Amino acid sequence: MKKYVTLAAAIALATLSTDAMAGHAFVRGELGSSDTEVRVGGYRASESDTAAVLGGGYWFTPNIGVEGHVGSLYNKDLGYDEQLDLVSIGVGLVAKKNFGADNTGFFVGARAGIARMTAQVREDDFDVIDDESSTKPYYGVNVGYDFNRRWGLSLNYDRRQADFNGVDVDVDTFSLGGEFRF
Repeated sequence: MKKYVTLAAAIALATLSTDAMAGHAFVRGELGSSDTEVRVGGYRASESDTAAVLGGGYWFTPNIGVEGHVGSLYNKDLGYDEQLDLVSIGVGLVAKKNFGADNTGFFVGARAGIARMTAQVREDDFDVIDDESSTKPYYGVNVGYDFNRRWGLSLNYDRRQADFNGVDVDVDTFSLGGEFRF
């Protein structure tokens, strides 16, 4: 019986392509602009700010992987030596389709997962006075170009949402990203 299980496992592994078995860890940096919309009752306000996100993960195949990210989506000086930050940390799945040979060239991609956004008020650049968090799904799409199997550039759009005690927050981020694969 053990011999048949070993034979079945060998046949199953042989049907997989070598590209599918050869995964790559990656790191990605994204810099762009977030449009943050806040709704309270019938009132609505929107403001843009610089966004910076650092991520990483693992491509199991050239088309499917997992990612994690942490980044600043919004920062505002409140005066009196206080600042408001909107920070995101999350995990999700990523998918990508390259149109060039050897998984290079132009690509389209998508991602979706769970993000925890934290709104925090800081004093003196480091001391957190107050914070509140909300965990909700996030999603995004991207287009880009992989120069080789190790690195590429992308234009990204991501949508994150939060609910802080009746204050609804939607953050739409457009960014330029660079990814390096190990």
